[in-house]
Amino acid sequence: MRTIGMAAIAAVTAILACGSARADYVAPFQGNDTGGIISANLIGQTDIRALAINHCAQYGKVVKWLSIQKTYGSYSSFACRWTRHGSYERPLRVRY
Repeated sequence: MRTIGMAAIAAVTAILACGSARADYVAPFQGNDTGGIISANLIGQTDIRALAINHCAQYGKVVKWLSIQKTYGSYSSFACRWTRHGSYERPLRVRY
């Protein structure tokens, strides 16, 4: 019984020591109901405006761009805002 317990502890220790935590990984597109960020690597590959519009439209909001940076390793940020006061239009979803 004692050998099985020691073998299990050794196996768990080996898995934790060899596996990476991936604490430095950030997804190329992240967001919530208040806004989000888009990696500069996606600028040439996809339409980042459509990504942001679809994301904010899920929450019934519109996009306001905060910064667009095209340098390597940087992120463009946007905020999801409520529609203008007095506007009866719903946010549109972009579909291709």
